[in-house]
This record gives sequence, C-alpha cells and structure tokens, in this order.
Amino acid sequence: MTASAALQTTPLDLDALKARQHGAWSSGDYAIVGSTLQIVGEELCEALDLHAGGRVLDVAAGNGNATLAAARRWCRVVSTDYVPSLLERGKLRAAADGLSVEFREADAEALPFADATFDAVLSTFGVMFTPNQDRAASELIRVCMSGGKIGLANWTPDGFIGQLFKTLGKYLPPPAGSKSPALWGTQARIDEMFGSSAHEITAERRHFVFRYRSPEHFLEIFRTYYGPVLKAFAALDTGKQDSLKRDILALIATLNRSGDDTMVVPSEYLEVVVTKR
Repeated sequence: MTASAALQTTPLDLDALKARQHGAWSSGDYAIVGSTLQIVGEELCEALDLHAGGRVLDVAAGNGNATLAAARRWCRVVSTDYVPSLLERGKLRAAADGLSVEFREADAEALPFADATFDAVLSTFGVMFTPNQDRAASELIRVCMSGGKIGLANWTPDGFIGQLFKTLGKYLPPPAGSKSPALWGTQARIDEMFGSSAHEITAERRHFVFRYRSPEHFLEIFRTYYGPVLKAFAALDTGKQDSLKRDILALIATLNRSGDDTMVVPSEYLEVVVTKR
C-alpha cells in the first residue's frame, strides 16, 4: 500500500479533532464577538414561541446569547458549554440583568441530562462546530421531550462566515474525512440528522449583519478574540499571514454594503425549528 493510500484509509480521530477545537474556542475571548450576536438568540426564541416556565437547554451556549433571551422570557434555563471561561462570562451577564440561570460545563456530544428533560433545546452558532455531528444531533433529540422543540441558528456554506471558513481552509485544510460545520446550515443535512425524529421541521434563511468601524477593525477583533481565526494566523508564517489578511479583506470588500469606510456585511444563517415527534 502506498503512503497516500494509507493516509486515505486512516480513520478520522474525532477525539483529537475535538481537543484541537476546544483549544481554539478556549483561546482569545469569544465573548467579545459573541455579545454582538445577541439579536440572533432573541429571534430564535421568538421562532420557538417559548412559554414562561418552560424548561430550556442552551447547548454550546458560549457566553449565553440564547440563554439570556430564554431567561428574559421567564423560562427555566440551563446553559452549557465545554469552555468554562465562557460560562463565567454568561454568569456575569445573567447576574447583571438579574436573571436566574443554571450554568453547567457539558460536552454537546454527551449531555449530562436524562431523556426528555427539556421543553426546548437551543444552540446558536454552537453545536454546529461539534466534530461528531450525528452524535450531537442525537443528543439534542434525546434530551428534548416529545412535542418539544429544537431551535438552531447555523451559518450557511455560502454566507459570509461560511466563506470566511472556506478562506481559512485554503491555508489550513481541515482533517481528511471531517464534516464541514456549515453543513448544519443546509436543509439537506438538517433533514438527514433530525428528519426521522421530527414531527415537523421549518428552516428559514436569515441574515445577521456584521457592523464594524472598518474591515480592518473586524479583522483585528476576529484575529485577536475569535479562536479559529486567531489560531489560523498563529499557525502561519508572516508571508502567509499577510496573504490570508488580504484574502479576508477582499472577501469583505465583495460583500460590504456600507457605502463608506465602515463595515456592514450581511451573513446568512439558517434558523431551524424542529418539533420532536
């Protein structure tokens, strides 16, 4: 067997990939970026038509956007993530707003809750980054009660963030055999993962608009605080860093609708509501 053939038959090490991703999301300070996305959590909670008193789980919650949105609707919320520092940021935000939330460290692929515990299970730009997508989806389904709802906000492959990750992939290709997180932003993949357990699935394409002082300001924030971008630049030599910077700014230039020196870039995401059978 040739060396290339051996590489092609080597199974993907999901644990190693998870460790690498954990390192990326633990680096920088995702909360700086995450807080700007708050409106997505609010809109997702409205799409789910949450009722006061409902039991809600936020998975891969980051610093708690959907968590806070559900708590503002008087739900009983448990917020989970596998990065403790992000949970601490969520705690600070909840305390500042006087909201009652339970925070627990948890792996989205092995949720520490009994079957059918929650009326609603949420994730905004979180669970889509799990290495084992099918296992994560099955966990969301498992902990949701029959007739309950699973609400997701996932970046699409062709939207701005999807294209940003494709740009990063040109410099640091993902491991062979790994599934793109952006597949969670496609109707086909959602149907594949949730269809057999769903009474109904609705999916609507929406846009979050990134608003920054300038394209360079966006790049500075993401390069400093957003783990995947931070790690990508750190792994490259100076020449390739400059090339990646040019490619990202060129991508922004094709999408920027500001008409001035600022950055106003819509990024498409898929808002999904799954009603469990």
